[in-house]
Amino acid sequence: MNDRLLGTAALVFAAVMVWQGYGLEAPFAYEPVGPRAFPMLLSLIIGLCGLWLAAKGGNPVESVAAGVKGRVVAVSVALAAYAFLFQWLGIVLATFLMSLPVGRAFGGSWLKTGITGLALGVAVFLLFDKVLDVVLPTGLLGGLL
Repeated sequence: MNDRLLGTAALVFAAVMVWQGYGLEAPFAYEPVGPRAFPMLLSLIIGLCGLWLAAKGGNPVESVAAGVKGRVVAVSVALAAYAFLFQWLGIVLATFLMSLPVGRAFGGSWLKTGITGLALGVAVFLLFDKVLDVVLPTGLLGGLL
């Protein structure tokens, strides 16, 4: 894929974001900008970057090193599984399980990625649930948290 193709894809993605995000409305007004502002701002940034890529030229992409595509697939599958299992497992377990393949893809050991994933899951839960008062799913650890 060259830069022009990627830029065109980004422009299409930004247009779809505008189309889908423009109709967002909250049933009650609690903020002056409403829920529509974030997707509109994000689509503007993506659209500008896509326009820049499409206009700057069609530089060919260099081939990737061996094993990179497999790591990209592993991280993508881990993030998709995280999104699907987040509610059922809860933030702590889902983050721990997601961190294992992601950490290994970046060269971490099983022990380091496990400890980091567990610490990250607990820290994010405590930050959002206790400090920011944002309720996150506790999942299978509901009795412990």
